[in-house]
Amino acid sequence: MITLRCFYPKMYVKNIFDIDYEELKRKKIHCLIFDLDNTIALIDQKKMDGKTKKLFDRLKKDFQIVIISNNSRNRVEEYASFLNCDYVSFAMKPLPFGYLKIKRKHHLQKQEMAMIGDQLVTDIFVGNRMTAYTVLVDPLGKKDLKITTLNRYIENKIFHYYEKKKVMKRGSYYVKK
Repeated sequence: MITLRCFYPKMYVKNIFDIDYEELKRKKIHCLIFDLDNTIALIDQKKMDGKTKKLFDRLKKDFQIVIISNNSRNRVEEYASFLNCDYVSFAMKPLPFGYLKIKRKHHLQKQEMAMIGDQLVTDIFVGNRMTAYTVLVDPLGKKDLKITTLNRYIENKIFHYYEKKKVMKRGSYYVKK
């Protein structure tokens, strides 16, 4: 059954640079699964910036890194190649297919994985559904793919509900210990 709890992340931070990766290690997370568009790169950005590359190089010392995206293979593969990490394109999030592919390929348990993304309706929902650790980041930009417009509308309704219930507020970051 889908409830509003399905969209509640375990960690909410401004961006991927603010994530408490030490906390993820303490939680025995072995694989970080990053959404691509508006999580690690703007949707119209063609090249990865050096700051993100340095972060990923550092993270690879402690974690397996995988990029997951509903976007095309060419776009996702270009970033994964630059970052020297695995990827899943056409993931069909929020369906679990891409996520399960990562789990099988890397011989992981669900609790060893963290899903990091900018959308409650796709990234956080699939991560929670798969019982992974979920991390929500603010979108890097305002521009989205056309299909994301509906997701953002639903997301705004969810945030409004959470704010009304004093559960979570956009821009009020937290880490659940």
